[in-house]
Amino acid sequence: MARIIDGKRMNMVGGNLCKIRKARGMSQKVLSSKLELLGVYVCRGSISRIEDYSRTVTDIELYAIAKVLDVKIEDLMMSEIVENK
Repeated sequence: MARIIDGKRMNMVGGNLCKIRKARGMSQKVLSSKLELLGVYVCRGSISRIEDYSRTVTDIELYAIAKVLDVKIEDLMMSEIVENK
């Protein structure tokens, strides 16, 4: 069965995660620390790998990232879907 996203990318949110995080003036380390406060452990290096599309994102991680960044999950995905078309 073919994958929905191309074989090079392990997630659909990396680019928007990076853009939104930077727009909030938040470092990868700060994002990691805020996620940890929610009980979701994603180290700074993992956030970097999510942003460069080399790591998958679980549904729990995605939910927590959206909560910390104060955006809808769809906001993390939306333009990435458009860019892939």
